[in-house]
Amino acid sequence: MHQVHIRTYGCQMNERDSDQVARLFAERGGYAMTEDESQADVILINTCSVRDQAEQKAIGKMGMMGKHRREKPHVVYGFMGCMAQSRGSELLEKIPHLDLVAGTQKYHRVVEYVDTILKRRIERQMDDERYSIVDVAAEEGSQNTIRDQEVSARQATAFVSIMQGCNMKCTFCIVPYTRGMERARPIADIVEEVRRLVGQGIKEVTLLGQIVNRYAIKEFPTIQGKSPFVQLLEEIHQIDGLHRIRFTSPHPIGYRDDLIEAFRYLPKLCPHIHLPLQSGSERILKAMHRPYTPARFLEICEKMKAARPDLAITTDIIVGFPGETEADYEASKEIVRQVGFDNAFIFRYSKRRGTPAAEMPDELQLSEQVKEERNKDLLALIDAIGMAKLRTQVGQTVEVLCEGYSKTTTERLAGRTPQNKAVVFTGPHDRLKGEIVPVRVTDTHVFTLYGEVA
Repeated sequence: MHQVHIRTYGCQMNERDSDQVARLFAERGGYAMTEDESQADVILINTCSVRDQAEQKAIGKMGMMGKHRREKPHVVYGFMGCMAQSRGSELLEKIPHLDLVAGTQKYHRVVEYVDTILKRRIERQMDDERYSIVDVAAEEGSQNTIRDQEVSARQATAFVSIMQGCNMKCTFCIVPYTRGMERARPIADIVEEVRRLVGQGIKEVTLLGQIVNRYAIKEFPTIQGKSPFVQLLEEIHQIDGLHRIRFTSPHPIGYRDDLIEAFRYLPKLCPHIHLPLQSGSERILKAMHRPYTPARFLEICEKMKAARPDLAITTDIIVGFPGETEADYEASKEIVRQVGFDNAFIFRYSKRRGTPAAEMPDELQLSEQVKEERNKDLLALIDAIGMAKLRTQVGQTVEVLCEGYSKTTTERLAGRTPQNKAVVFTGPHDRLKGEIVPVRVTDTHVFTLYGEVA
């Protein structure tokens, strides 16, 4: 039995892709997953390319893992995912012991490739031959291979991939070059997967896509004014036993009236949206190729709040984009104040090779010091707004989907509210996992609520 160790960096889509690869190894037979890399016969890293730091982290970790070949000469090392897609065979030069580079449309081929390499190593005893496989080619229909996941006993939540790729070509983003163009799974296939998950005890699903609310916008027809994404939401909403529906990551351009209206009549849609702003400056948004204005972004937020008064809104913002002036940065802060985001991910602009923004003139590139100052300043503002909102929850009773024990102790349980607020609470531990329970909030700390079963 060969032991397989998979380490994942990056977004929820990467997590879902890694789960799929693990399931394929289990189905193949002769493989078992392990958390201990030192015991592994196969070591795979699923990579992210959104920021240079993520790439360097993956390369550094793979370099360190090379030591395990001293004890097990047959160990197979591989990169999967976005960095594998963007760098391809170049990675073989950086990592001498690397055996496999599998791109974002090749997750379903990984087991086959690992099998091939292991057989050459073990059966033919070609330990010292440098044999490697690099496959980053596009493959039609690859979006339909990420499906039919396994869930553990009393697991409460699951991610469901509904599409791959992105057509937006924002100037700072490498994703369209690593994930390819938008490709959607059929509605019927997605609904059937969710139905199976609910049959296994899942109470909440999160639909995944690079621009999830543009799902199948050019592939499937609009019906009675409803986009394919809203049609999908309606179908999933009908599944008995499913309590909550989330989706990530959307784009402001996908928030048309039909989706906003869906939040009024589909109660299983959680009152939380993650809506990336990126910048509050109209000039910078144009330079980013983001096809909306700050005014339009604010309009969407107001319409969404009107549709769901209990709505929580989180966002992404980039500071230090090439050419960003102090006035541009202040415009971002003003949007933050007006919307009152519940939380935000703040990113310092990072050059990504092959993107238009990376080729912008040197005089437009901001210093790391300026980026860091703006990053800290904006985080302080976001934290103040978000934590003030949390404090209003003290004394209230909130609905929590229990996901299991707290990360720090088995004396307490943890879960999330419909607004995606993290909650740590006390209660009868043996029977609450996977259940939706009322929790009375007694305290807050940073971005976590604390309480007890009501």
